[in-house]
Amino acid sequence: MGILDGKRLLITGVLTDASIAFRVAETAQREGASVVLTSFGRQMRITQAIARRLPETAPVIELDVSKQEDLDALEGRVREHVDGLDGVLHSIGFAPKDAFDFMGAGWDDVATALQISSYSLKSLAVATRPLLSGGGSIVGLTFDASFAWPVYDWMGVAKAAFESVSRYLARDLGPEGIRCNLVSAGPLRTMAAKSIPGFEAFENSWPERAPLGWDLTDTGPAARACVALLSDWFPATTGEIVHVDGGVHAMGS
Repeated sequence: MGILDGKRLLITGVLTDASIAFRVAETAQREGASVVLTSFGRQMRITQAIARRLPETAPVIELDVSKQEDLDALEGRVREHVDGLDGVLHSIGFAPKDAFDFMGAGWDDVATALQISSYSLKSLAVATRPLLSGGGSIVGLTFDASFAWPVYDWMGVAKAAFESVSRYLARDLGPEGIRCNLVSAGPLRTMAAKSIPGFEAFENSWPERAPLGWDLTDTGPAARACVALLSDWFPATTGEIVHVDGGVHAMGS
């Protein structure tokens, strides 16, 4: 008997089997959940192919969080496969290349980073709210926004906003029995990481700084934290950030 037996989950952000989102979907199925994935545009075929690598092939529905028509249609698209949801994984982030130049970035690039990487948590919560009528859990993925990291620049600002959005969602959705929490993972060699110029600045130092050590290729620990938060094992926890980073967040600079 798994900790997600009978749960219905919507998981965003599955693009490769090296992603945290893929490992969450895989682990969730092994723990008894029914899983629906999202994708959009040219990525849709890739996600559909990756979905076949799961223990059970998961359906993939269209969702571009920057398009209101997709958000408005999300409830109906989900209900074609499950009759409601118990949990949602937000694994969405994007910033244009120029957003990784803090002093040089223009507002258009910053606005895109904030919409896709921060505001989309609220958008997704609103779109899935009718499906979470019995309460449930929303879990997002962040990278500790307490610091001004090298090279992260406006994506770091977007993550700070993302973490704040999670707290406000915890406040407003809590009375409906909906929890909202984040997992702050250490650096991992995912597609998202490869899009960050200078990502090796994290790779080179993190394993040495982590008291528990850190495997840059192992998405399992972060995924298991997400699965735990999507389960009923944290019924009184909301607005929280769970660090899965080998302990680096607790170490002095």
